Amino acid sequence: MEDIFQWCREGSAMQVRMWLDDPEHDLNQGDDHGFSPLHWAAKRGHSKIVELLVQRGARVGATNMGDDTPLHLASAHGHADIVHFLLRHKADPNLTNEHGNTPLHYACFWGHSSIAEALVSSGALISLANKDGDTPIDKTKGSMAKRVHELAIETGQDLKKITFKDQSWLGLKTRSRDATLSRHRGININDLSLHTRIASTPSGETWRGRWQKNDIVAKILAVRDCTSRISRDFNEEFPKLRIFSHPNVLPVVGCCNSPPRLVVISQYLPHGSLYSLLHDAVNINTGDPSQPPRPPVVDTATALRFATDVARGMAFLHTLERIIPQYHLNSKHVMIDEDFTARINMADAKFSFQEKGRIYYPAWMAPEALQKKSSDRNWEASDMWSFAILMWELATREVPFADLTPMEVGMKIALEGLRVTIPPGVSPHLAKLIKICMNEDPGKRPTFDMVLPILEKMRR
Repeated sequence: MEDIFQWCREGSAMQVRMWLDDPEHDLNQGDDHGFSPLHWAAKRGHSKIVELLVQRGARVGATNMGDDTPLHLASAHGHADIVHFLLRHKADPNLTNEHGNTPLHYACFWGHSSIAEALVSSGALISLANKDGDTPIDKTKGSMAKRVHELAIETGQDLKKITFKDQSWLGLKTRSRDATLSRHRGININDLSLHTRIASTPSGETWRGRWQKNDIVAKILAVRDCTSRISRDFNEEFPKLRIFSHPNVLPVVGCCNSPPRLVVISQYLPHGSLYSLLHDAVNINTGDPSQPPRPPVVDTATALRFATDVARGMAFLHTLERIIPQYHLNSKHVMIDEDFTARINMADAKFSFQEKGRIYYPAWMAPEALQKKSSDRNWEASDMWSFAILMWELATREVPFADLTPMEVGMKIALEGLRVTIPPGVSPHLAKLIKICMNEDPGKRPTFDMVLPILEKMRR
């Protein structure tokens, strides 16, 4: 495999750009020490590569094995332009590494005064102590210490020392991904350790397990008779689901072609699907009537973030050639990452040999998608209708047409004009967007590129 890490260390921007153009390449993978390409570019001061990686979806908060973020490395090595860029892209200035040090600790220790001032202006706390009990101010002296102290007062900081607390158990940090998850295609089924069945659906059984020390999810496809032709088609189709190059797309990392079992494998995400987050966790209560009900897991701000994430992922998928397996958007097929990023799950795409005439989740599908052959429909417009239903779901926290069977839903949407209704209390801006995206004329629905700026404005 091309050494993306070396190119980022050396500053070979053209090589990095060409590497990123392949959707199979995972720009958030880590090397043997967990350094992502962004870590190396930030450490070596290659600002153009840093900008390119972030624009393509590199995670600014990813940590290496020592819990350093790219902001730690840029701050320690004096790359002020990169520090400013990462801060503009919402890098957290108060994340601590394994020693309890923040980026401000390193900027102060190495005397990078302009970087220290930028960090404090962006919310870095001067009173946050590391494991040795030292604050950033303890790491500097003279005029720099005075200036950082004054700036903290100007920004309204409480100067009382904050003792170090290990918060690693909260799961707030996001490691760069194990590179083995993007390097393998064919996997021996005997190397999988599957221990818990997560779901059983018409398209197959989904199991949680382990592979090469990675937590994975394995979907065993429901195939009645795995002929040699089906096995061949599976080998040809599944590589198209290995889309590593976008942060809002969850790729298939490998497969097992071991007839009669065909298995697609993806990374395990602890929060599960958007559907389960919306409709399962929200109903959990303490069981004590004297206690107030718990707030919903997904508040309005988070719901808008999820909608924006999904729109970004779909906009990216629409830039690619329409593929087989076919992807149908709904909340069951959107997974939530450890940092609450919504990601479209490519493992839920439907292969060409899977029950061609059967529709599993018609509640999210456009009327024309239920009426027309695949070759005769506008896929992009149909996806936009599905996105409108997903936004309705995020706004109402309800399952669309929950009182009807899937067959009834499909028939009534296609033939009787059944549509979701927007209840009072939904933001008028969001209600208007849902209606626009559900235009009965597919040609009048917006594209995801058109919807994204609207969602971004609604989040402000």
